[in-house]
Amino acid sequence: MTSMNKPLIEMTNEELWRLFPIVLREHMPIWRENYLTEKKMIEQAVGIQNIVRMNHYGSTSVPNLIAKPTIDILVEIKDDTDIEKFISNMQSVGYIYSEQPNNPAPHMMFMKGYTPQGFKGQVFHVHVRYSGDWDELYFRDYLLAHPEIADEYGKLKMELKKKYERDRDGYTYAKTDFIGRITKLARAEMQNRYSSKIK
Repeated sequence: MTSMNKPLIEMTNEELWRLFPIVLREHMPIWRENYLTEKKMIEQAVGIQNIVRMNHYGSTSVPNLIAKPTIDILVEIKDDTDIEKFISNMQSVGYIYSEQPNNPAPHMMFMKGYTPQGFKGQVFHVHVRYSGDWDELYFRDYLLAHPEIADEYGKLKMELKKKYERDRDGYTYAKTDFIGRITKLARAEMQNRYSSKIK
């Protein structure tokens, strides 16, 4: 059975990385529009009463920054959310559920835009967590406030793509030091912008 005929969940990382290589694009304003459309659909699917906060983050949320054309969404949910129902509701609007034991609770994300034939349409990654003070939001805000740092990040990503085009884990890991350094600066500059825990 060729990888194109295998369900995605049966593919090895190597098969997935061949099918879904690292792709970088110039920033597209439509990414924000696509996020806003998806945000409304997610709210309707899972119930706005279960959502504390939703954010578009990652490189597609930063104007002029080169990015993988994947819209990352952080959905912070209330502590008493029915998780099984949440998963079912996300699957009902076309999302693939992915258990993430190494990610913060409730250890899950959802993906859209992946098929056994490759990418199809807009790709979304929806990261679901309980309400918290998340590094990713500080990192995004720092890039928005400091275009020269966003430019530096874009150049780093172009270099890393040459080396890790078909190794997503390697690509992600190689950005870790830069992201950690900038996040530390962001937290120092922005104090506790996201620390208020809303129930």
